[in-house]
Amino acid sequence: MVLEDEEDIRALITTVLTSAGYEVFETANGLDAVELVARHNPVLTTLDANVPGIDGFEAARRIREVSDTYVIMISAFVEDADAERGRLAGADEYLGKPFRPRELRARLEMVPDRRRRTDEG
Repeated sequence: MVLEDEEDIRALITTVLTSAGYEVFETANGLDAVELVARHNPVLTTLDANVPGIDGFEAARRIREVSDTYVIMISAFVEDADAERGRLAGADEYLGKPFRPRELRARLEMVPDRRRRTDEG
């Protein structure tokens, strides 16, 4: 699931995820992101911090109430305090913008499928 309000960045993230074998749902609105995660329970969710509806930090908090999806925040807010705020909201990782597609691809290789672990055990 991709939450990103900038269309070109959303398209880039979607392309990277699709090429890695993910089925992608996307939105530009934080409220819609929470709904999509609740409906589809994705393995991975990327969240931009500064989006309409509710911001990515609040979206992460609400997503954590309904899902254990792996959350990567991808944001132009790049201070250490922003990354800590993201982790406190429920993000597993924080990637600053601008980012290179290969940085995102490298992080995808580390994403655990928590649903598989839950289903098996």
